[in-house]
Amino acid sequence: MTQPLTREEKRQRVVQACIDSLAHTADTARSEMESAQQQSNDYGANKDRYDAFRTKMMRARDMYARQLSGAQASLRVLDTLRRQPPHDVAEHGAVVQTASACYFLSVGGGKVEVDLGCGPVACYAVSAQTPLFQAVKGLEVGDSFVLAGKMVEVLDVF
Repeated sequence: MTQPLTREEKRQRVVQACIDSLAHTADTARSEMESAQQQSNDYGANKDRYDAFRTKMMRARDMYARQLSGAQASLRVLDTLRRQPPHDVAEHGAVVQTASACYFLSVGGGKVEVDLGCGPVACYAVSAQTPLFQAVKGLEVGDSFVLAGKMVEVLDVF
């Protein structure tokens, strides 16, 4: 029989899953940005002042550059949070576990699947600007909050 995971091990698994997900997003954005730039270069010199294809490629490149920049900024925040100890109160950097999901109060990173020792659990990385963050901020184990009109109990904070 395996030992249950410690609070620190659970927290590190959540943080690492979010880092892996954002690193994939950054790699995809970088690849697409480079592809748009290459297509523009391969197209050749501007045909006229209002060259629609080149403009489209440059807009795509700029969009992916913004996505890459955002992902890199989020990765820097996660790297800082990785070094924090487990939390007892729901605050920035804490993982709040409920019966149905866990919420990593960090950066807007979306949903990741994490094995917390009892099988895969859906974990949502949420930023401080979200209503969910505001609803759980300051809560401890045993406290409850309202999510989608239902009372949800905090089972663990780490």
